[in-house]
Amino acid sequence: MSAFDEVRAEFLSLKELDARVAAQPIAYLPLGTLEFHGPHLPIGLDALTAHTVCISAAEQGGGIVLPPVFQGFGGGHGHYPWTIMMADGTGIEAHLRATLTRLEDFGISTAVVFSGHFAPEQLDMIDELESSWNASDSALRVLATAVNRYPASPLPPDHAGEFETTLLAGSSPGLIHLDRLPDLSSHPANDPDGDAYGPHRHEPGHPLWGVFGPDPRSADLSTGPYVLAQFGAWLSMEAAAAGR
Repeated sequence: MSAFDEVRAEFLSLKELDARVAAQPIAYLPLGTLEFHGPHLPIGLDALTAHTVCISAAEQGGGIVLPPVFQGFGGGHGHYPWTIMMADGTGIEAHLRATLTRLEDFGISTAVVFSGHFAPEQLDMIDELESSWNASDSALRVLATAVNRYPASPLPPDHAGEFETTLLAGSSPGLIHLDRLPDLSSHPANDPDGDAYGPHRHEPGHPLWGVFGPDPRSADLSTGPYVLAQFGAWLSMEAAAAGR
């Protein structure tokens, strides 16, 4: 990979950054959290996923990708082990606004705030940021969106289920440990009324503790790269449209 092919801002110096911005003045700001995603996935999944989708988007449509922010709030999972949530979005929003201000100074015309953590509280925060920023006299336009907002997603969004596990497999299959979940044949989900999102999934004794959505043990992880590429293509098109 040449320096110009690299899209991650933290690995680029002035010459490469200026060249990429001149070619396509788009910056991606991936946002996530640190949150328990079952025994089989890393706690940084939301930010890792947001980062890789942004990288795919920049590789396909141009622009640069800033390092992911491992902070988030909302969603009702704060009691889980190794979940570190912010009390609210004040600090996260302040970080984003400071970043956007500097990106405008550097010639960025479109900034995409992309959240891998899609708790309603976090989505409300980034939506309000988009609205208020774009109502100002700034020349930089903000697009705020999230991993659950791709209308043509090959899989329905979930939390640590088939969707999030497969999407992570598109970039980091080595971080997935399905063998740490109970064997499917001897420990089926047994969801009351077939509800894969019910409160019973909060119980530590449930085979899919902390997993909300279709059973990841049945996922076809070989489709991960395809799913990731689809998300990247969608996001790059959204970014291009936002800049028009």
